[in-house]
Amino acid sequence: MAVAGIERRVDIKIASSSEDCMCGWLYPSQKFTASNPGPAIVLAHGLGGTKELKLDVYADCFNRMGYTCVVFDYRCSGGSEGLPRGLIDWHQQQRDWKSAIAYTRQLETVDPDRVGLFGTSFSGGHVIQLAATDRRLKAVISQCPFTSGWQSSLCTGIAVAPRLAVLGLLDILFGSDRKPITVPLTGKPGETALMNAPDVLSTFPPLVPDGHSVQERVPARLILKLPFLRPGSYAPEVKCPILFGICAKDSVAPAGTTLAYAKTAPKGVIKWYEDVGHFEIYYGQPFEQAMQDYKQFLEECLPV
Repeated sequence: MAVAGIERRVDIKIASSSEDCMCGWLYPSQKFTASNPGPAIVLAHGLGGTKELKLDVYADCFNRMGYTCVVFDYRCSGGSEGLPRGLIDWHQQQRDWKSAIAYTRQLETVDPDRVGLFGTSFSGGHVIQLAATDRRLKAVISQCPFTSGWQSSLCTGIAVAPRLAVLGLLDILFGSDRKPITVPLTGKPGETALMNAPDVLSTFPPLVPDGHSVQERVPARLILKLPFLRPGSYAPEVKCPILFGICAKDSVAPAGTTLAYAKTAPKGVIKWYEDVGHFEIYYGQPFEQAMQDYKQFLEECLPV
């Protein structure tokens, strides 16, 4: 299957706050030039996800609208450098976002004051916090966002939680960058995994392109930190327009919690997708509906 927009994208390297570089894709705008710079959108994926898992489709759609798009993998994931491989660290990923935004703003065809963000799942939480702290951002799309670590942790099941906690503690105490103690990213209900809801193993695989391998296990140290993350609490501080795409049947980031946070954003736009699960919004009819909503939102809040 053809990769969306591959003829228009360029492989890039983005300097991070450490010596490790992040890899990404640049989709240059076909509409704007150095003498007439235009808007841009920065995109990154969710928990354990990399840019190959459908972010090319979103970037291609936005690029065809006229936006410059920058897609990147966090340090320690995908093609980016860094150890331990698969590390999911909220604060490190916040710094990676800031590095990617800075990279985008210095592109000669981009107006640095007309940059927007697209985040999904775990990164859907990231963009809420970023929008609350970076007042230059003009518009944000937060798709099926992670808004409460406590609520997401409960989704794994009461019986599984203690086993996950033990793995997290062992990794913090005895894991290393070369040999972390890991946990499966996905699993069946009742299995010790970060995402083990009944629909995960049927709806997650369609995100993965043929021949592409995913990080099946990640360092477990995230587990003990996860319940204390509350990116949704930043929503009242987001001054720019922000669209919340909420999946009503979300089994990873509970929809009710996200809706409550979304209602506190001063310029929040809420799109509620009935009968759509956490991973189902990336393809098929739910994707088509969401993309129509996203395009309308961008045309109004970050027009080309």
